[in-house]
Order: sequence, then structure tokens, then C-alpha cells
Amino acid sequence: MGWLDRVGDQVDALTRARALQESSRSAEAYAVLEQVLATTADPYARADALVQRLSAVLNLGRTAEYTRAIEEATTAVRDLAEPYLHGHLNALAALAAHHQGALDRCVTHLVRAARALGSVEDPDRDTAWGWHDLAMAYSYLSFHGYALGAIERARQLGLAAGIPEETFAAPGIRLRNAVALDHNGDSDGCLRVLRDVAGDLERFLRAGRAGRLRPSSLAAYGYAAARRAALGDRLEAGTDAAPARLLSHGGDSARARDMRQLGQVCLAIAEGRPIEAVTRLDAVQVSTETLGAAEPARLRSIALGRAGDHAAAHQADRLAFRLAAQRNDRLRDVYIDGIAARIDHEDLRREAARFEGEALTDPLTGLPNRRRLERYIAAVVARGERVVIGVCDLDGFKAVNTRHGHHSGDLVLQRFAGVVNRVMRRGDFVARYGGDEFVVVLPGAGMAEAAEVARRIETAVRAEDWESLIPGTPVGVSIGFAEVTATGPGPHDALGAAFEAADRAMLHAKSRPRAS
Repeated sequence: MGWLDRVGDQVDALTRARALQESSRSAEAYAVLEQVLATTADPYARADALVQRLSAVLNLGRTAEYTRAIEEATTAVRDLAEPYLHGHLNALAALAAHHQGALDRCVTHLVRAARALGSVEDPDRDTAWGWHDLAMAYSYLSFHGYALGAIERARQLGLAAGIPEETFAAPGIRLRNAVALDHNGDSDGCLRVLRDVAGDLERFLRAGRAGRLRPSSLAAYGYAAARRAALGDRLEAGTDAAPARLLSHGGDSARARDMRQLGQVCLAIAEGRPIEAVTRLDAVQVSTETLGAAEPARLRSIALGRAGDHAAAHQADRLAFRLAAQRNDRLRDVYIDGIAARIDHEDLRREAARFEGEALTDPLTGLPNRRRLERYIAAVVARGERVVIGVCDLDGFKAVNTRHGHHSGDLVLQRFAGVVNRVMRRGDFVARYGGDEFVVVLPGAGMAEAAEVARRIETAVRAEDWESLIPGTPVGVSIGFAEVTATGPGPHDALGAAFEAADRAMLHAKSRPRAS
């Protein structure tokens, strides 16, 4: 069963939004998702729409909306036990954090995304897209090895789900790897990777499958070709592989717009117009996340070198190298294994807290158990507050177990817990003490208020339809109350005395004849 099979509302609209984003039509997808959010009450549909909307906001480059989109998606996903949703959300949040320059937070999201996506038991096409977006985030952060591993995982899952291979070709990942090599002085290595990228495109063109490539992939292929030409390789022209033609694709993606602008700079260099290239660089504003902060400086260096201004070219080249080095230094400070170790520590601490909570809770009814009850009353008494406790014992419970078995007895205990909770006052405390015995605590109350609470509990129990649950075995309740008074040397003695008094009152109530 895939993820969308578990969504109960507006699946067609959510599927349409996915298709629009895959076609780089994120603005249209955003409008569809806003309509879903305005009309659905299904928590799964809402969570899916908010995660998709975050993806659209990222694709459109609406940086001012990143924080709000992440917060709303996180709130919707938090309480849903769906690893795919958590994984995809963290992958997208990593992209946003990278754009905002929060590398520590970015890497934390990367680790969480990989763990969540890796734990999906029944991966489907949506899980494949989650791995795709995680690969993109790794790539933008220059974790190229992790990026290649994640995109291969996406490709394999995609093939199993019927997604064509070329959908997850992801040339942008290898493109960023190539320009990173060039920024660090390895232009030959950059050219080797860019030629491999071109070889993949040629293979898809020969097989007649280029039409299945995503528009954003076509833009990346175009920039790879233009960048090769800027470094001296032959410029393709008049064919389907011509960089100018490929760069025209990409829809409304902010990253595709960046590559179009920088691609025009590369083509001006390749066509012998280096001064025009420098002028274009002075006018463009591109995100540092698309191809790295060093890319404009490196292109300026190449253009100035072609124009014969070698001193200025050297200066621009040193700037590019320095920007790339700064990035590497920052990444070293938040090295991914160190973040993973921190998350392990946090997860361990949360797990310990969960077991502590379970140790204070009755697993059958979900009510506080005896241990938690004693802590609660001790704290109230220690504060000197007035408090009344009541002991509730089920009448006829032994007959339920004898005639219907312990499973039916458990159902009775669960229903009784619900009945009592329903009629208690705000701020009152209910616990299961053991067996068929329950305790209610009325802080700030006296015996008059306790008598009214006892009446409400008895009335609610009489009104409950026990016959449909356990035919022929009526259930009632006997209740005794006592006030806790600090007469002993400590709170524990006061509590013990009050329990004894309440228990005696309960037994007295049980011995009284009942109206039939």
C-alpha cells in the first residue's frame, strides 16, 4: 500500500499537484494545494498538501515564506506515524535551511530525512521522490557522495514503481560536483564529469526518451553544455543538445532561472564575447545554493582571462577558491557524523522519557497508575492544599470475569475508566489503583463536593449500557471518600490514613442495599 492509498480525501487534487511540480509548474501546483488546504479536514490530506506546498515554495524561490511553510508542515506531520512524510519534510527543510545559511540545522535535517526514508516499510513512488529531494539537498550542501547514493536509491525505487529511468537522471547533482572541482582548481576533472553528463543526454536522445526528461533536468543539461563550452570544448549548435535550447526549459523553477542567467554568461565566453560576459555577471543576481557561491567569481575569472586581463582574472580566481574553501571549512564544523551522534543522544533521552512515562501509566486504561497517584497526592499535601480522595470499587466485576472471561473484564475496566473521566470536574485526578479499584482525587474540595461527585459517578455507571457489552452481568460501583489531613509526621502517613478511611467508607457503601 502506497502513501496516497492511506489518504482519505482529495487524492486526485494531491496527485495533480504532484504532476504539476514534476513538470516544473510549481505556481499552478501551489494554487491547487491552497484549495485543498481550504477545503479538507482530513489530517493526512492536510499534511501531504503542506509538505507539497513547501516543495512548491522552494521551487519558486519564495524565501520569505520558507519559515512559515516549514512550521505549518511540521505541525501537521508531527503526530502522524508516517516515515515517508517525516523523511520528505526533513529533506525539504534541509534545502530551506541551506538557503538560509543555517548549515548546522541543514545537516540535522539531512540525517533525520535519511533515517525516516530508510525506515519506510512499503516504499512507493512518493518515497522515491523523497529520496530524490534528499539527494538534491545533499548535492547543494556539497555532500556529493551522499547525493549520488540517494539519487541511486530514488532511481531504483522509481523503476520498481514504474517511473522511467530518465525521470531521476538528476544531471544537476553531477553538474554541481563538476563545478565544485573547477572551483578548487581541477578544471580537467570538471570537464570529465561534464562530458559524462553530456554522454547521458546523448543516450536519451538516441533512444528517443529525451521527451521524458523533467524540464529542470533539461536546464541542467543545458548549463553543463554551456559550461563545457566556456572551458574550451566545442559548442553544440542547431541540435536538440544545443545549450541555448536546453536552457530555455525549467518552467518557473528559481534554480532553472539562475542557470539560464549564468548559462548566457558561459555562452558569451564560448562565442568570444568575454566583455559581454563580464557585463552580464555584473547584472545577474543568482542564489548561492544553485551552483555554489564561487561560480560567478569563477566565470568572471574565465571571462577576464579570455579578454586578456590576466591580473584581474587571477584575482577573481583566488576569490572563487576562497569562497569554495570557506564553504568547506563551515561544512567541516558541522560534519555529518557529529550531527548524527547528537541526534542519537537526543533520541536516547526521549526514549528514556517515554519509558518513564509508561512506568507511571496503567497500560490497560491509559490512566495514571498507583505510583503516579502517590506522587501526585504527596505533592498536593506537601503544598498544604485541601484535598479529598475517593476509592471506587466495581460491583459485579468478579461475575464478569467468571461468566465472560478476562478479556471482557478488561473491556469493562476500560469503559468504566471512560465513564469516570467523563463526569469528573475540571482539574480532578483519576487513577487505576489496581484490579477493579480506582481512585479519584478532588483538590481544593470538601466532603460536600465529594458527595456530589459520587452521585454523578453512580448515575453515569447506572446509565451505561453494560448489557450489550456483557449480557446478564450488571455492573455497579461503590464509592467512599475521605479528606486528607496532615495529622501524621509526614505526607505519606496522611495519605495512608485517608486511604484507610476512604476504603472503609467504600465498604460501608457496598454493604448498603441497592434500589433495583
